[in-house]
Amino acid sequence: MKRIGLLGGMSWESSIEYERTINQAVRQRLGGTASADMIIRSYNFAEIEALQAADDWKAAGQLLANDAQMLQNAGAELIVLCTNTMHRVAGAIEAAIDIEFLHLADATAAAVTEAGVDTVALLGTRYTMEQDFYRGRLERHDLSVIVPAEPDLTTVHDVIYDELVRGVVSADSRTAYLGIIDRLVDRGARGVIAGCTEIELLITPADIEVAYFPTAHLHAMAAVEAALS
Repeated sequence: MKRIGLLGGMSWESSIEYERTINQAVRQRLGGTASADMIIRSYNFAEIEALQAADDWKAAGQLLANDAQMLQNAGAELIVLCTNTMHRVAGAIEAAIDIEFLHLADATAAAVTEAGVDTVALLGTRYTMEQDFYRGRLERHDLSVIVPAEPDLTTVHDVIYDELVRGVVSADSRTAYLGIIDRLVDRGARGVIAGCTEIELLITPADIEVAYFPTAHLHAMAAVEAALS
Protein backbone atom coordinates (compact mmCIF):
# COMPACT_ATOMS: atom_id res chain seq x y z
CA MET A 1 0.00 0.00 0.00
CA LYS A 2 1.31 3.45 -0.92
CA ARG A 3 1.29 6.09 1.79
CA ILE A 4 -1.17 8.89 0.95
CA GLY A 5 -0.42 12.50 1.84
CA LEU A 6 -3.59 14.54 2.33
CA LEU A 7 -3.67 18.33 2.12
CA GLY A 8 -6.97 18.94 3.89
CA GLY A 9 -8.93 21.13 6.23
CA MET A 10 -10.19 23.34 3.42
CA SER A 11 -12.67 22.90 5.02
CA TRP A 12 -12.45 20.04 7.50
CA GLU A 13 -16.20 19.52 7.05
CA SER A 14 -15.41 17.86 3.72
CA SER A 15 -11.85 16.63 4.14
CA ILE A 16 -12.88 14.47 7.07
CA GLU A 17 -15.11 12.70 4.54
CA TYR A 18 -12.01 11.98 2.46
CA GLU A 19 -10.46 10.23 5.45
CA ARG A 20 -13.64 8.29 6.15
CA THR A 21 -14.14 7.22 2.52
CA ILE A 22 -10.52 6.21 1.99
CA ASN A 23 -10.33 4.19 5.20
CA GLN A 24 -13.64 2.45 4.60
CA ALA A 25 -12.69 1.56 1.04
CA VAL A 26 -9.32 0.16 2.09
CA ARG A 27 -10.95 -1.94 4.78
CA GLN A 28 -13.48 -3.23 2.26
CA ARG A 29 -10.76 -4.07 -0.24
CA LEU A 30 -8.25 -5.65 2.15
CA GLY A 31 -10.54 -6.90 4.91
CA GLY A 32 -9.92 -7.44 8.58
CA THR A 33 -8.54 -4.47 10.47
CA ALA A 34 -6.92 -2.86 7.41
CA SER A 35 -7.03 0.91 7.03
CA ALA A 36 -5.21 3.46 4.90
CA ASP A 37 -1.64 4.58 5.46
CA MET A 38 -2.00 8.37 5.49
CA ILE A 39 -0.23 11.55 6.56
CA ILE A 40 -2.53 14.54 6.96
CA ARG A 41 -1.82 18.28 6.87
CA SER A 42 -5.04 19.99 7.94
CA TYR A 43 -5.23 23.79 7.75
CA ASN A 44 -6.95 26.55 9.65
CA PHE A 45 -9.39 27.30 6.85
CA ALA A 46 -9.79 30.93 7.94
CA GLU A 47 -6.20 31.53 6.81
CA ILE A 48 -6.81 29.88 3.45
CA GLU A 49 -10.06 31.79 2.93
CA ALA A 50 -8.27 35.06 3.65
CA LEU A 51 -5.73 34.32 0.90
CA GLN A 52 -8.55 33.51 -1.51
CA ALA A 53 -10.40 36.71 -0.68
CA ALA A 54 -7.20 38.73 -1.13
CA ASP A 55 -6.62 37.07 -4.52
CA ASP A 56 -3.19 36.06 -3.25
CA TRP A 57 -2.96 32.76 -5.07
CA LYS A 58 0.83 32.99 -5.20
CA ALA A 59 1.10 32.89 -1.41
CA ALA A 60 -1.51 30.15 -1.23
CA GLY A 61 0.36 28.11 -3.80
CA GLN A 62 3.66 28.50 -1.96
CA LEU A 63 2.04 27.45 1.32
CA LEU A 64 0.52 24.29 -0.14
CA ALA A 65 3.64 23.48 -2.17
CA ASN A 66 5.83 23.71 0.93
CA ASP A 67 3.50 21.42 2.84
CA ALA A 68 3.32 18.94 -0.04
CA GLN A 69 7.12 18.78 0.15
CA MET A 70 6.82 18.22 3.89
CA LEU A 71 4.44 15.30 3.31
CA GLN A 72 6.79 13.86 0.70
CA ASN A 73 9.73 14.16 3.08
CA ALA A 74 7.66 12.37 5.73
CA GLY A 75 7.19 9.41 3.40
CA ALA A 76 4.09 10.18 1.36
CA GLU A 77 4.10 8.49 -2.04
CA LEU A 78 0.96 10.19 -3.37
CA ILE A 79 -0.48 13.66 -2.76
CA VAL A 80 -4.22 14.35 -2.61
CA LEU A 81 -5.47 17.94 -2.33
CA CYS A 82 -8.87 17.67 -0.61
CA THR A 83 -10.52 20.72 -2.18
CA ASN A 84 -11.66 21.77 -5.64
CA THR A 85 -10.98 25.49 -5.33
CA MET A 86 -7.37 25.17 -4.24
CA HIS A 87 -6.60 23.21 -7.41
CA ARG A 88 -6.14 26.75 -8.66
CA VAL A 89 -2.56 26.28 -7.36
CA ALA A 90 -2.10 22.65 -8.42
CA GLY A 91 0.75 23.63 -10.71
CA ALA A 92 2.79 25.02 -7.82
CA ILE A 93 2.26 21.83 -5.85
CA GLU A 94 3.19 19.55 -8.73
CA ALA A 95 6.35 21.56 -9.39
CA ALA A 96 7.45 21.18 -5.77
CA ILE A 97 7.24 17.38 -5.47
CA ASP A 98 8.66 14.28 -7.13
CA ILE A 99 5.73 12.01 -6.30
CA GLU A 100 2.32 11.61 -7.93
CA PHE A 101 -0.23 14.41 -7.54
CA LEU A 102 -3.73 13.05 -8.08
CA HIS A 103 -5.66 15.89 -9.74
CA LEU A 104 -9.29 16.08 -8.67
CA ALA A 105 -10.60 17.32 -12.03
CA ASP A 106 -8.99 14.38 -13.83
CA ALA A 107 -10.60 11.89 -11.44
CA THR A 108 -13.94 13.61 -11.92
CA ALA A 109 -13.66 13.76 -15.71
CA ALA A 110 -12.86 10.04 -15.81
CA ALA A 111 -16.06 9.27 -13.89
CA VAL A 112 -18.16 11.55 -16.10
CA THR A 113 -16.76 9.97 -19.25
CA GLU A 114 -17.28 6.45 -17.89
CA ALA A 115 -20.93 7.33 -17.23
CA GLY A 116 -21.38 8.30 -20.88
CA VAL A 117 -22.16 11.94 -20.05
CA ASP A 118 -20.67 14.67 -22.23
CA THR A 119 -22.48 17.80 -20.99
CA VAL A 120 -22.27 18.56 -17.28
CA ALA A 121 -23.27 21.33 -14.92
CA LEU A 122 -20.51 22.50 -12.61
CA LEU A 123 -21.39 23.78 -9.14
CA GLY A 124 -18.70 25.11 -6.82
CA THR A 125 -17.18 28.27 -5.47
CA ARG A 126 -17.13 31.32 -7.70
CA TYR A 127 -13.42 30.65 -8.34
CA THR A 128 -14.11 27.11 -9.55
CA MET A 129 -17.10 28.03 -11.69
CA GLU A 130 -15.68 31.16 -13.30
CA GLN A 131 -11.96 30.50 -13.68
CA ASP A 132 -10.32 28.26 -16.26
CA PHE A 133 -8.13 26.16 -13.96
CA TYR A 134 -10.96 23.69 -13.31
CA ARG A 135 -13.46 24.17 -16.13
CA GLY A 136 -10.63 24.16 -18.67
CA ARG A 137 -9.21 20.95 -17.25
CA LEU A 138 -12.62 19.27 -17.61
CA GLU A 139 -13.01 20.61 -21.14
CA ARG A 140 -9.66 19.11 -22.11
CA HIS A 141 -11.35 15.75 -21.47
CA ASP A 142 -13.84 16.62 -24.25
CA LEU A 143 -16.61 17.59 -21.84
CA SER A 144 -19.02 20.49 -22.30
CA VAL A 145 -19.33 22.40 -19.02
CA ILE A 146 -22.27 24.61 -18.04
CA VAL A 147 -22.20 26.91 -15.01
CA PRO A 148 -25.08 28.84 -13.41
CA ALA A 149 -25.99 32.33 -14.58
CA GLU A 150 -26.47 35.12 -12.09
CA PRO A 151 -27.96 35.36 -9.54
CA ASP A 152 -27.72 31.57 -9.23
CA LEU A 153 -23.91 31.60 -9.42
CA THR A 154 -23.68 33.91 -6.41
CA THR A 155 -26.21 31.81 -4.49
CA VAL A 156 -24.15 28.65 -5.02
CA HIS A 157 -20.97 30.42 -3.86
CA ASP A 158 -22.54 32.11 -0.83
CA VAL A 159 -24.15 28.93 0.48
CA ILE A 160 -20.74 27.26 0.47
CA TYR A 161 -18.95 30.00 2.43
CA ASP A 162 -21.78 31.21 4.63
CA GLU A 163 -23.15 27.79 5.54
CA LEU A 164 -21.51 24.57 4.39
CA VAL A 165 -17.92 25.26 5.46
CA ARG A 166 -19.36 26.28 8.85
CA GLY A 167 -21.21 22.98 9.23
CA VAL A 168 -24.65 24.45 8.45
CA VAL A 169 -26.86 22.30 6.20
CA SER A 170 -30.09 24.14 5.43
CA ALA A 171 -33.28 22.77 3.90
CA ASP A 172 -33.88 26.17 2.28
CA SER A 173 -30.45 26.09 0.65
CA ARG A 174 -31.05 22.55 -0.58
CA THR A 175 -34.27 23.74 -2.21
CA ALA A 176 -32.42 26.69 -3.78
CA TYR A 177 -29.70 24.40 -5.14
CA LEU A 178 -32.25 21.99 -6.60
CA GLY A 179 -33.93 24.87 -8.40
CA ILE A 180 -30.56 25.93 -9.81
CA ILE A 181 -29.87 22.38 -10.94
CA ASP A 182 -33.26 22.24 -12.68
CA ARG A 183 -32.39 25.38 -14.62
CA LEU A 184 -29.03 23.92 -15.63
CA VAL A 185 -30.72 20.73 -16.81
CA ASP A 186 -33.08 22.88 -18.88
CA ARG A 187 -29.97 24.36 -20.50
CA GLY A 188 -28.76 20.92 -21.53
CA ALA A 189 -26.85 19.48 -18.58
CA ARG A 190 -27.06 15.69 -18.40
CA GLY A 191 -25.11 15.43 -15.18
CA VAL A 192 -24.11 17.57 -12.21
CA ILE A 193 -20.60 17.89 -10.79
CA ALA A 194 -20.53 18.79 -7.11
CA GLY A 195 -17.39 20.82 -7.75
CA CYS A 196 -16.99 21.89 -4.17
CA THR A 197 -16.45 19.04 -1.77
CA GLU A 198 -18.87 20.52 0.80
CA ILE A 199 -21.78 20.38 -1.66
CA GLU A 200 -21.96 16.65 -1.02
CA LEU A 201 -23.14 17.50 2.49
CA LEU A 202 -26.18 19.26 0.97
CA ILE A 203 -27.09 17.38 -2.23
CA THR A 204 -27.15 13.60 -2.67
CA PRO A 205 -27.72 11.47 -5.79
CA ALA A 206 -31.25 10.77 -4.58
CA ASP A 207 -32.08 14.48 -4.76
CA ILE A 208 -31.70 14.83 -8.54
CA GLU A 209 -32.81 12.94 -11.64
CA VAL A 210 -29.64 13.30 -13.73
CA ALA A 211 -26.23 11.75 -13.12
CA TYR A 212 -24.47 13.11 -10.04
CA PHE A 213 -20.71 13.33 -9.63
CA PRO A 214 -19.63 13.96 -6.00
CA THR A 215 -16.03 15.04 -6.42
CA ALA A 216 -14.80 14.33 -2.89
CA HIS A 217 -16.03 10.75 -3.08
CA LEU A 218 -14.66 10.24 -6.59
CA HIS A 219 -11.29 11.73 -5.66
CA ALA A 220 -11.05 9.66 -2.48
CA MET A 221 -11.83 6.46 -4.38
CA ALA A 222 -9.24 7.35 -7.02
CA ALA A 223 -6.73 7.78 -4.18
CA VAL A 224 -7.55 4.28 -2.93
CA GLU A 225 -7.02 2.83 -6.41
CA ALA A 226 -3.69 4.64 -6.73
CA ALA A 227 -2.58 3.56 -3.26
CA LEU A 228 -3.44 -0.09 -3.78
CA SER A 229 -2.39 -0.43 -7.41
